[in-house]
Parts: sequence; structure tokens; C-alpha cells
Amino acid sequence: MRIGILTGGGDCPGLNAVIRAITRKGLQEGDNILGILHGWKGMITGQHEELTQRSVSGLIHRGGTILHTSRTNPFKEEGGGEKVIATFKRLGLDALIAIGGEDTLGVAHRLYKEYDMPVVGVPKTIDNDLSGTDVTFGFDTAVSIATEAIDRLHTTAESHDRVMVVEVMGRHAGWIAVHSGMAGGADVILIPEKPFDLDEVSEAIRSRHARGKSFSIVVVAEGAKLDHKNIEGLVKQTEDLDEFGHVRLGGIGHFLANAIEERTGFETRVTVLGHVQRGGSPTAHDRILATLFGIRAHDLVRMGRFGKMSAIVNGRIGEVTLQEAIKELKTVDMELFKMAAIFSG
Repeated sequence: MRIGILTGGGDCPGLNAVIRAITRKGLQEGDNILGILHGWKGMITGQHEELTQRSVSGLIHRGGTILHTSRTNPFKEEGGGEKVIATFKRLGLDALIAIGGEDTLGVAHRLYKEYDMPVVGVPKTIDNDLSGTDVTFGFDTAVSIATEAIDRLHTTAESHDRVMVVEVMGRHAGWIAVHSGMAGGADVILIPEKPFDLDEVSEAIRSRHARGKSFSIVVVAEGAKLDHKNIEGLVKQTEDLDEFGHVRLGGIGHFLANAIEERTGFETRVTVLGHVQRGGSPTAHDRILATLFGIRAHDLVRMGRFGKMSAIVNGRIGEVTLQEAIKELKTVDMELFKMAAIFSG
């Protein structure tokens, strides 16, 4: 078979491990593997390269994606769907494996349903918010990086008697904030699923300091929503939307730090982890998970089970439909959030 691979959306630790797994498995079974460059943009322009044993050698520990990526949505372009199908035929592909999050897989699902395109998905997001899979690769790495940052900030916070606000990624779901906050011993955790009141946050910090604690650690997801008197909603860098309708988030950490210092009088600093969370080498867990996803995706192609996504279901490697994977975002279980709150303050 002649199989194409693309990576779309934000980069993520483990992408190269998936590419490596699909390529090596495919070559062992006599397939030709084409890497489509720059995500869905490459399926419009036809940019590609042949993948070989040599080109994927030594990839498992590398971050980013050798195929590059973009946030291109072909359905935002006139005749974009037809252009993708034309490229698919021109390259002589028998199947395409799309590695990405809700947006990339949403395009894949639409191409499968509307154009009967033989496509298989692999779930990728550090936010861990894709339905249909217990966990996504990249999440463990992001949590590990955030936890290490919180550990390091503890020493500065304690030395200077400061409140330290740590802004982590998480547009719609606060999985990174909850897991890293619990692991790092954060005193306050704020997530998109539960709007927060600035006065309540400030009072929690004042109460903690009144008990003799000289510092506090606040972990906030970038998509955390304010719910304080007349202030409500997301903090954004810009109102401009990308091709999938998303605004660029960022700034909640600085907003929160200023509000806490104003309300409590405690010196407050902010650290925005940003893209550090999704850069660099993947953890061992994510390398293995990405490899399993890649092997399963190739198996699905070989079995002709298109419109599916490789997934971890109840702890075992399996698959779900693309429709099931993108039907809704997987948000933080409030029971887990309540458990994290036990250790707050």
C-alpha cells in the first residue's frame, strides 16, 4: 500500500515517535510511506517526502515533528475538500493517517464522511481533552514539565515570601493544571471547567498566610474563566480567530497576579510556561504510547477500517470512530478536582 502521514495543529512530544512507528511497521510489510508536509496545507499543495528507515532513524526521543505542521483548515478555502482529494489521487495514495487533535481529526472525519476518503486518525494533544481515548500522548510530558516548574518555583516563593502564579496550557480542559497542581503541591488550582471568583481566591490566600504560611502557589489554566461581579469570560491576547475559530489565549496569569497583589497586599509574581510544555523530548510513557498508537493506526489501514482512530480504551490499545473521538471534549472529572481541592490552602 501507499500510505500518507500528516501532523496537524500544535506540535506535541511524541509526534516523531508515531511517524517512526508507522513508517517502520509499514516498510516491514512492504508499504510505501509518504510524509505529507505542513499538515492539511500539504494535502492542498502536494508537498511531501518519501519516508525511509534512514529518515526515521533516531526519532523516538526527538520533540516536534519532522513533517512540520500548520493550523490549515482546507474547508476554509474554496474547493478545499476537492483539492485534498485531488492531491490524494495525484500522489497515488491508498490511505492517509492524520495525527492531530480535535481540529485535525475533525477535518479527517469530514473527508471520510463527505468524500469517502480512506483515512485513519491518531489522537494528539497535550491537553488530554479528546473523547474516545483514556489518554493522549504528549499529556504526560506536559504534566512532567509543569510539575518540575512548580517544584522550582516553590523554592523562590518560599525564599521571598511571595505568591507565585503559574499559567499552564489548557484551552477548554484543565487536565494539565489539575495533575501538575496536585503533583506539585499547589495551593490554588483554577481550571476552565469551573469559573472562579477573584475575591474567593484572594481570601483563600489570605487565610493561608494568616495560618503562618509565608508563600502560596497558584496554578491556572490559560482557558480559566473569570466569574467576578461584572468581569466574566476568557482573557485573550487577541480577538482574531484562527482557521478553526479559536482565539489566541494568554494573559490570565498576569491578570490574576495583579488582582491577587491588589487584594491581598502580598508580593505576587507570574510564570507563563507556554510552549515549553509541548517542546523537547517526550517522556518514556509518551514514547511508548505514541508507538502503540502508530502501530495500531497502521493495522487499521491494513484492515481497511477507515474512519477510525487508534485509542487507549479501558487501559488497552484499541480504536474508536472519528465521530466518537470528536463529538465532545473530555473535560476534567469534578470528583478529581474535588480531590485536588483537599490539599489546597
